[in-house]
Amino acid sequence: MSLLERARELDAADPLAFARERFVLDPAVTYLDGNSLGALPRGVAERVAEVITQDWGQLRIRSWTERGWWSAPERVGDRIAPLLGVPAGHVVVGDSTSITIFRALVALWRMVQDDGPGRSEVVVDASTFPTDAYLADSVARLTGATVVRADPDRLHTVLGERTAVVLLNHVDYRTGRRHDLPALTAAVHAAGARIVWDLSHSAGVMPLDLADHAVDIALGCSYKYLNGGPGAPSYLYVRDDLLPRLDQPLAGWCSHRDPFAMEPDYRAATGITAARGGTPEILSLLALEAALDVWDGVELAAVRAKSLALTDFLLECVAEETASAVDCITPAGDRRGGQISLSCENADKVMAALIGRGVVGDFRPPDILRFGFSPLYNGFFDAHRAARALGEVLA
Repeated sequence: MSLLERARELDAADPLAFARERFVLDPAVTYLDGNSLGALPRGVAERVAEVITQDWGQLRIRSWTERGWWSAPERVGDRIAPLLGVPAGHVVVGDSTSITIFRALVALWRMVQDDGPGRSEVVVDASTFPTDAYLADSVARLTGATVVRADPDRLHTVLGERTAVVLLNHVDYRTGRRHDLPALTAAVHAAGARIVWDLSHSAGVMPLDLADHAVDIALGCSYKYLNGGPGAPSYLYVRDDLLPRLDQPLAGWCSHRDPFAMEPDYRAATGITAARGGTPEILSLLALEAALDVWDGVELAAVRAKSLALTDFLLECVAEETASAVDCITPAGDRRGGQISLSCENADKVMAALIGRGVVGDFRPPDILRFGFSPLYNGFFDAHRAARALGEVLA
């Protein structure tokens, strides 16, 4: 059986094939950049139009109560909670990922300092997405902390009695390497420190089970595998026993216990509402809410199984089509996230040529081709087509 025949057979047997019809896709394009921006789910455009014309256009200010605008951050958070493996009432949505990272780091820093002096270091993933490192440096300048950079695989070499907070990415955005969340969380806790996980490249492509692993705080963007649209707001999870102690630095009126009392002094709300910031971004927030409908009836275990099968199949096809002209820098099997990263000469020009042929991935300097598979709408034929196009371009 040829690889193309296998691709068609695997697609025909795919238990998640039904989900592909939930997205707006161009049959002439193989879209493998869901790890940067997810495809548009059907129903989102109609929902946003309804919010603009009916909620804003007709009801106007009444929509805060009559159309549920005010409670949207917690309501949408409850929709995301199952994707993180946490109960409802522990996730809130709003603000950009950068703002949410800043708030999480400072909140945990304050918590650690309240527990006693002596912990002065913020550890950040040395291979992290640049924004995370920038924010850790900014928090350090504000708090007097010292930033320590470490590869997650060698985190044990820097953990100690000075460690206060650790910020790690679950999946490396360049290589697709998946770090061991349960083991690293346990190691940080054993050192007496707190941990923040950035799930931007893993939520929506694998089970996470954050509650089972006692993660302190987790966050991420919603425009990648959650398909919330460009600039969609981030989500923030806070462990149940930490919510009463949450002292976040950007305490806006929406996290006040009685926001419409307009009191001169701040009193934090109870529960996850204490993690809110300012006025919700209603248009993007409700677009995300509609986008989350694509997860109805989807099992995350099936998503993970298909993700691994897709990425394995891509590598098999690439090996046949490219005659070893590229190197895979993504770990094998379960040590990877939902993408494959390949290294080759003139990678920027290669990706541009692929896009010209209707295969859309992305390029990361200096020499990386990234192919991000979203199991809800990508199939095995997509993997085969991408590998064949890559072989043609390299030839």
